[in-house]
Amino acid sequence: MTQPQTPRIPAGERAERKRQAIVRAARDTFVQHGFDAGIDLIANQAGVSKVTVYNHFGSKEGLFQAVIGDALEQALDQAVAGTQARLDSSDDLRESLVWTARSWVAAMTRPDMLALRHLVVSEVRRFPRLGQAWQQNGPDRARPALAATFERLVAQGRLRMPDVDVAIIQLYSLVLYPHLIHSAYGATLPDPVAERLITTGVDMFLAYHQYVPATG
Repeated sequence: MTQPQTPRIPAGERAERKRQAIVRAARDTFVQHGFDAGIDLIANQAGVSKVTVYNHFGSKEGLFQAVIGDALEQALDQAVAGTQARLDSSDDLRESLVWTARSWVAAMTRPDMLALRHLVVSEVRRFPRLGQAWQQNGPDRARPALAATFERLVAQGRLRMPDVDVAIIQLYSLVLYPHLIHSAYGATLPDPVAERLITTGVDMFLAYHQYVPATG
């Protein structure tokens, strides 16, 4: 019996240009019209055929996952890289976490990112993989760098943190999640409030975990 062939994703410079055009068109279309927007509409906006869209992404869900990954990569790449660099080069954990929190908030509260997140939330029951794609490509990408730093400081006796995974969620909850909750009903937090949430949130986090700054 002949085995079914796995479709080959188009490759090469021309194919990559088409892929990027499709992702851009899909992002705009999904945000404006919701997930039920037709592939025909996306293809027309991208200047390609419907078949080309399916050749690259397989399905509308696959296309939406690519949109999520692309949007979060653009928004968070500098934040994730900067977090890693600061945690590696600085012994001032407070300064590093404040910088990280500001970067998260700036990236994730952009109107286009909030609109995309709301769309994911509205569709996640029908398509659970959309939620998984958001989680994997979101601020959680900084988790390994944070976890490694926290574990190192625990080993040095400079943090008391029995559960690093819970601690990272606590940090998100203090500095980022209030923005996402408010955005769910169309509200935004003023910049001075956002800044106080960041600085006092980091201070609360470090005080609770008994952070001991470096000496000398």
